[in-house]
Amino acid sequence: MINEYGDQLPVLLIYLLKGVMHQEDDIKRWQNLLDFQGPVQDYLAVIGLELVLFEDEGFAYLRNRERTEEEAERPQLIVRRPLSYSVSLLLAQLRRKMAEHDASSGEERLIINKQEIVDLMGTFYTSGSNEVQFTRKIGSVLQKVADLGFIRFIGEKKDKIEVKRILKAFVDAQWLQEFDLRLKEYIEYGRTNQNKREIADE
Repeated sequence: MINEYGDQLPVLLIYLLKGVMHQEDDIKRWQNLLDFQGPVQDYLAVIGLELVLFEDEGFAYLRNRERTEEEAERPQLIVRRPLSYSVSLLLAQLRRKMAEHDASSGEERLIINKQEIVDLMGTFYTSGSNEVQFTRKIGSVLQKVADLGFIRFIGEKKDKIEVKRILKAFVDAQWLQEFDLRLKEYIEYGRTNQNKREIADE
């Protein structure tokens, strides 16, 4: 089946299996994905995956296809892993920033200074931590979020952060409705674990 479509289909499948595909990274590849949505979906179904494509937002990714009762024992290719407290808290704050940005700005891209993120995260922990150490640990959390594909660093100093639109797909409207409750849980967790005066990842 793949050979019927030349090189385009294998290339698309490889990039999708490697991670999130963004329109801005390669316009031509993105257009190929739009043109070959059907064949891509057909092939992915064979291995228990499906394509999730947000054309307006300009990104696409793969997820496990919902299994039938007969397929319940079939192993899943994409394994979901729990996020640490610090990563979850940062994603929550970035999603809130994106919602505020979309409501008040005509700019599509959301870019935040790294120091703003450090200050924002600092409000959820009691005082007493060494400032340099705290900044370094937030940098580590930011790197984990970048590895997940939700942000990218801008500039050689990495002092500016672009929040990727794909965050909206993973932290959705239902999650935001529970935001205040989650924040209370996060704050309580942070206070409890500040006895060591450092961010403690689960």
